[in-house]
Amino acid sequence: AEYESLPRQLKRIANYMSQQSDRVMVDRVSDIAQQCEVHPSAIVRFSQRFGFRGFSEMQALFREAYTDKATPIQNYQQRIRRMIANRSHKASGGELARECINATRSGLDRLVQELDEREFDKAVDLLVEADNIYVIGVRRSFSVAHYLVYSLRHTNKRIHLVSGLGGGYREQMRSVREGDLVVAVSFSPYGKETQQCVRIARHYKARALVITDSQLAPLAKQANALLLVNEGSTFAFRSL
Repeated sequence: AEYESLPRQLKRIANYMSQQSDRVMVDRVSDIAQQCEVHPSAIVRFSQRFGFRGFSEMQALFREAYTDKATPIQNYQQRIRRMIANRSHKASGGELARECINATRSGLDRLVQELDEREFDKAVDLLVEADNIYVIGVRRSFSVAHYLVYSLRHTNKRIHLVSGLGGGYREQMRSVREGDLVVAVSFSPYGKETQQCVRIARHYKARALVITDSQLAPLAKQANALLLVNEGSTFAFRSL
């Protein structure tokens, strides 16, 4: 609720807290500060801004919330780093591949635990009720968007992939009207093209189903239904 009024540094911390809540319970202040590119004192200020005496008191809240949710993403990342750093042991390609597979699988495990059934039902209703469905995702989200289009074309709906071929995102969105639905897939660092398409759709009074990684993501406020997915990842390798 207070996100828009936060200073830039505290917004950066808020985004980290939202997207990496499973890590907050084990990270040190210095770890979070390094990830957010802020001074450790900013983490303390963030905690106090929301009524906690300090970071430890806020961290206890995250630990309590995630006591029964074992998400081993961080452990996998640390193990891979140790494998690389240990020069006496030459890690095979297969070992690294298995660690990446385990990390991405942990993202699915987290999704099983955190799937919001009410929002999911809303998403299904939006798809059923829409006259036309426009699907947009750029860069690494494009493969997700493309597969959704492939799947949805097995229904009797009119499905459109907003590919932006030749830079024509705006032109492809001009036919969107009230009664239509745009499905937007966007993960950090959030494609500007996707945001533009959703703004156009909302201008024409179409509805939006957003698949993203945080309630603080740029598209979250535009969503009629919001599905949150935190991908499992190791370094730059992310599961889809």
